[in-house]
Amino acid sequence: MAKWDHDGPILEIDKLSISFFTRLREIPAVMDFSVTVQPGEAVGLVGESGCGKSTVALGVMQDLGVNGRIVGGSIKFKGRDLGAMSAEELRDIRGNEIAMIYQEPMASLNPAMRIGKQLMEVPMIHEGISEKEAEARALQVIRDVKLPDPERILRAYPHQLSGGQQQRIVIAMALMSKPALLILDEPTTALDVTVEAAIVELVKDLGRKYGTSMLFISHNLGLVLETCDRICVMYSGEAVERGSITDVFDKMRHPYTQALFRSIPLPGADKNASPLIAIPGNFPLPHERPDGCNFGPRCDYFEAGRCDQGYIKMAPVDEAETHESRCLRFAEIDWSAPPAKAEVKQKGEIGKVVLKMDNLKKYYEVSASKLFGGGATKVVKANETLSFEARESETLAIVGESGCGKSTFAKVLMGLETATDGQILLDNRSIGDIPIQERDTKTVADVQMVFQNPFDTLNPSMTVGRQIIRALEIFGVGASEEERRNRMLQLLDLVKLPRAFADRMPRQLSGGQKQRVGIARAFAGDARIVVADEPVSALDVSVQAAVTDLLMEIQREHGTTLLFISHDLSIVRYLSDRVMVMYLGHVVELGSTDQVFSPPYHPYTEALLSAVPIADTRVKKKHIVLEGDIPSAMNPPPGCPFQTRCGWKSRVPGGLCEREVPPVRQLGEGHQIKCHLSDAELATMEPVIQIAAE
Repeated sequence: MAKWDHDGPILEIDKLSISFFTRLREIPAVMDFSVTVQPGEAVGLVGESGCGKSTVALGVMQDLGVNGRIVGGSIKFKGRDLGAMSAEELRDIRGNEIAMIYQEPMASLNPAMRIGKQLMEVPMIHEGISEKEAEARALQVIRDVKLPDPERILRAYPHQLSGGQQQRIVIAMALMSKPALLILDEPTTALDVTVEAAIVELVKDLGRKYGTSMLFISHNLGLVLETCDRICVMYSGEAVERGSITDVFDKMRHPYTQALFRSIPLPGADKNASPLIAIPGNFPLPHERPDGCNFGPRCDYFEAGRCDQGYIKMAPVDEAETHESRCLRFAEIDWSAPPAKAEVKQKGEIGKVVLKMDNLKKYYEVSASKLFGGGATKVVKANETLSFEARESETLAIVGESGCGKSTFAKVLMGLETATDGQILLDNRSIGDIPIQERDTKTVADVQMVFQNPFDTLNPSMTVGRQIIRALEIFGVGASEEERRNRMLQLLDLVKLPRAFADRMPRQLSGGQKQRVGIARAFAGDARIVVADEPVSALDVSVQAAVTDLLMEIQREHGTTLLFISHDLSIVRYLSDRVMVMYLGHVVELGSTDQVFSPPYHPYTEALLSAVPIADTRVKKKHIVLEGDIPSAMNPPPGCPFQTRCGWKSRVPGGLCEREVPPVRQLGEGHQIKCHLSDAELATMEPVIQIAAE
């Protein structure tokens, strides 16, 4: 079937309502939702998990499963109602006219099929072209998505590619038949910021090249700012604000949009002077939505007797009717007033050195054929001569892309692995070569970890209270069961969870609540050092604000040393006192947050900073996209570990970068960098992030 021409909007969703039917009840997932996407336009759909973003996308794909049904409104694609189409017509459109890219690339790839075959299938099925033509087109799209050595990639299996490469293949697959509409559902959540920046750049370029319209679903406001023309904010199944990027970012007119922006760190924000403000309360469950405005119970501007009465419609904010809000009071609210809830906090005094690492190395030996033995053994250099110290009440952030050795270092510190060389001193006692099972109880209690994924760290068959009491028993806290129970309730108070949660099972808790239980457990033995490994990356922005604020508060009260492992530099800038930047096992830069975030930078730090999406229209960023992927730690490049991707290498004479590992240089008090660039070259560096004057 030929693709039909159409003059109006590519996608027109009008008053859409979608429900899921269970044995007990109908659960309304999306209500009265409208959005249009014009030809060549990118529209961002923003909101927290559970607000119905992905349900809208599945509605467009007409893929709601057995239980899902469209119960009101319509979805038109190029003027034709998708709901009225036959299964055959839909099959023609899906993949051919409308393509979707999912969050997890491996879910879209067949692990047993070579990449080339998977790509060629698309046009051969949809357009009936020959194998030879399909292969030529597959090569072309692989070049379009900027993958190196296209012939090799066509022959590869999915497991032989990195996450970023897999996601590019999925994008290539979606673009094979030049669709009119591309739906992207959180396509970069699982990727590093540098890879994310490259993918976003790629999607924008391809949108321009193919004239594809896009519906971009994300909870990352910075990403939407960088990729979209218009934005639609969703809350609890409804659109609450719609408009152009500049309208919504600079002249927001819905309390939920404002609350979202207040819960994300922006450049220059100080964690003590202007703390992030978490949205109070919790997201309502679909069958427990309040009367009137869904956001009412959590809103600063709620007015009883008005906001909780009857249905609230979207209303135009401006005369052109291009900016709309679902709020009765938007015309009365002073949107420029500073937030009332922000209280200024005092930073705890940074005390004595608690943890010291001296030339720590961690190597792994891997045999070439692990499965059957034999073959030459290779050495994976996961950590190379790490040296630093961390003090009482200090937050030291450790940043870098996946594969840089951050988590390996955390495992050695925790005693899950032992160091190959060098030492780790905790209060001047060496613990680097003592595995966890041989560490005394106090050492185990002193060094605790909060993990990235709160779902994997709790025992699903034990109540929350029991899990915390078990940690207290292991750490030898409390003389009796009653004392331990009281301490457990105090720990729930500490992480701001209701005491009634002690009797709940993990499955009854949201992601943010589970993460709080993980933090309570880490502090059960009065931990002195807490390693937080990406503790908020799996959480929504408003929950992130609450959890980071909680960690800061506990640190202020208890003088805890926080090692914060993350790839999200905006949260690092907001939280940390000092920053350590790692690349391929090496510490390439270390200094105070201000030193690391202002030039001169290590070229890798500069690239990391330019990759961070920032949700602020005033910010101007230098644009650096790193070429290629991180080399393997099993086969690192000679010389400087970063030289294969460095944009400054040509300024160092005599091929020095390719021959020698750079020495560690002191740039200032406590600021060190591992780079061959001369002082004169470093002095020419300009700031990556600049905020335009008001």
